[in-house]
Amino acid sequence: MISVITPVYNGEKYIEDCIEVVVDQKCSNIEHIIVDGGSTDATVDIIKKSAQSYPHIRWISEKDRGQSDAMNKGIAMTKGNIIAILNVDDFYEPNVLNRISEIFEKLPEPSLLVGNCNILDDDNNLKRINRPKRLKITDLLVGYNINPFPFNPSAYFYHKSLHEKVGLYEVDEHYAMDVDFLLKAVQVANVKYVDEIWGNYRQISGTKTVNDINSGQNAIRLRQLMQKYLRKLPVYKQGLVAVKREYYKAEKRLEYFSKNPNEILPRIGKRLGIRTS
Repeated sequence: MISVITPVYNGEKYIEDCIEVVVDQKCSNIEHIIVDGGSTDATVDIIKKSAQSYPHIRWISEKDRGQSDAMNKGIAMTKGNIIAILNVDDFYEPNVLNRISEIFEKLPEPSLLVGNCNILDDDNNLKRINRPKRLKITDLLVGYNINPFPFNPSAYFYHKSLHEKVGLYEVDEHYAMDVDFLLKAVQVANVKYVDEIWGNYRQISGTKTVNDINSGQNAIRLRQLMQKYLRKLPVYKQGLVAVKREYYKAEKRLEYFSKNPNEILPRIGKRLGIRTS
């Protein structure tokens, strides 16, 4: 069974759509665990009404210590062996959950299964596609601007038993709890990447995450987190991270120039102090 966990607080604008997204998956072997943090808007009323119509929905509403705490509460409530985290304003592509069930039938436990994610703006226009195809710890630690990590949990799924190895989400981490979990998970799980678009993440202006990105604090926080995990690696793996960083930088430059060949000569000339035009 897949257990979809949705943490929410004052999410009346999106909660009904979120519930319908899971319903529209038409996956028979699921439960939807909704963990409300004591909303003061109409969120709880919408959840109550939906739960009367859909028996796969279970929910609680009580004060919590933030998103990580809510996710941990949801994990404790689950009956399934596959965990999916779906934030209230994100959504799946059609028929993703049946596809996930099919793939997990052939995966050893514990596994982390990762797909691609559309990153959307406020108006649901596509900004870019997150394709995190390199998922070893020595790949993720080269830097998220060089080698992308899984950007949103709507596009990755994992065995519940993985938490027995890496622990639950860090309750005192309110921004990078998903990255922290992933950096632990890839070191102990069987990791499988599938080049398919599964999730959709809305980067909505005014939200906690977008405000954090715009302030520059997100970049600082992620660098500090990655440095913490880098220092824990054996020296030879730290060296491997450095080598991969330079390799992926060169790879990105080659990819850029292959798409913009007219820029090669001017840049070379600039470095050599030669006018090329």
